Amino acid sequence: MGDESAERRPAGELEAGVLAALWAAAGPLTPGQVQEALGVSLARTTVTTILSRLYEKGSVTRVRSGRGFAYTPTEDAPGLTARRMHSELAKDDDRGAVLARFVSQLNDDDERLLRSLLDGGEDREERSGSSGE
Repeated sequence: MGDESAERRPAGELEAGVLAALWAAAGPLTPGQVQEALGVSLARTTVTTILSRLYEKGSVTRVRSGRGFAYTPTEDAPGLTARRMHSELAKDDDRGAVLARFVSQLNDDDERLLRSLLDGGEDREERSGSSGE
């Protein structure tokens, strides 16, 4: 069990690493290719388990590749974060209270950006660029 310490890392950290490897790839990756891209000593079975969990969550799609599968992310990092935010919001019955708390904790720049987005302002490229223009 030389892989024990690597397997003890938080699942979210491992999932994030696997997704980062998939986002950086030019196409679908097999578990072995993900393992190689990660550059850490994770067992292929661990990588396969992480990919299977991501598939069950809808974060990746898969296609047959030999006897196994090759995986592709279903969305980019901002899309995944937005989906997670929606998922968290859906867990509470009092959506108004959750949104109010969220907005009350935004810094001034994020609050201005959110107001602008809600008003239909700024296109995607302006949002992803720096605010120092």
